[in-house]
Amino acid sequence: MSEIEKLLQTMKTLRGENGCRWDREQTHQTIRQNMLEEAYEAVDAINSNDMKHLKEELGDVLLQVVLHSQIADDNGCFNFEDVARGINEKLIHRHPHVFGDIKTDDVKVILDNWDKLKKEEKPHRKSVLDGISKAQSPLMTAEKLSKKAVKQGFEWPNEKSLIECVKSEFREFIHAKTQEEKELEFGDILFALVNLARWNKLDAEQCLIKANKKFETRFRKMEEIAPKLLTELSFEEWDTLWKKAKTLTDFEY
Repeated sequence: MSEIEKLLQTMKTLRGENGCRWDREQTHQTIRQNMLEEAYEAVDAINSNDMKHLKEELGDVLLQVVLHSQIADDNGCFNFEDVARGINEKLIHRHPHVFGDIKTDDVKVILDNWDKLKKEEKPHRKSVLDGISKAQSPLMTAEKLSKKAVKQGFEWPNEKSLIECVKSEFREFIHAKTQEEKELEFGDILFALVNLARWNKLDAEQCLIKANKKFETRFRKMEEIAPKLLTELSFEEWDTLWKKAKTLTDFEY
């Protein structure tokens, strides 16, 4: 018996009559947040280049797939075999340059063909913007919306014009009068910045993750070296302490 078969059997037992009450009570809805959390923890392990941690987190991601598959099987919808079969067939269909008659190593041709085949598989989609997940982070959504629009030719002519757009959005935010106007204009700033990241082949979400990590590292250092309670510091003392913390912390990009 393979390790996958053992895992599937374990999950079937846990969900069975003599299994675990907690596992039996779970539904797709009750554990949906777990899928996101485990995926982000796997990404965190990748960012840290921690292979031992990554192996563990990939196992946790696989657990979510196995559990959702067993829940679906219990409800008579589909099982893990159906999931594996579906993704395998999709991979083969979308790689005709490997499994079919098309011969090419040109990445652009490969990606264009992927999009073409994907469109053929989903004829119900009318807009090029259809199919974007509503559950993913807003930053990821903004990037996907932009990339899909760009493929249709909707793009800034150069980076200078994009940077001017970013500046323009800041000016509009400054002149916004109501809270609602400020909210909308701030959203435009974020959307423009996501495009600036895309233009420079940067992942906006990963950039923010690194910025968060850098801030957290430096703030913790400030807590460590502060001569008194942080709440008692003046602005000038905060500024001095922040600069000192920057010199005392190493941050790997």
